[in-house]
Amino acid sequence: MNISKNEQRVLHALAQGGLIKVIKDEKNRVCQADCITRDGWFLTACNIDIFKKLRKRRLIRSSGGAPYRITREGLEAVRAELSQR
Repeated sequence: MNISKNEQRVLHALAQGGLIKVIKDEKNRVCQADCITRDGWFLTACNIDIFKKLRKRRLIRSSGGAPYRITREGLEAVRAELSQR
């Protein structure tokens, strides 16, 4: 599966324990998506377009109104990447 660099960055942050919080408008449409790493930092590579692509490919999922997390398919799609710590 072809995944862009920014999509890889977001998936990698989610695989390490991050989450995506969304803000919806009055029509219940997503108007803002913020990727938060496990350390509490915001990932600037995440925007609405990347969020929609990941959700369309079923690489992320939300259950019961919780923030979006990576799915099993997302874990399989993300390439191994050394942590920058």
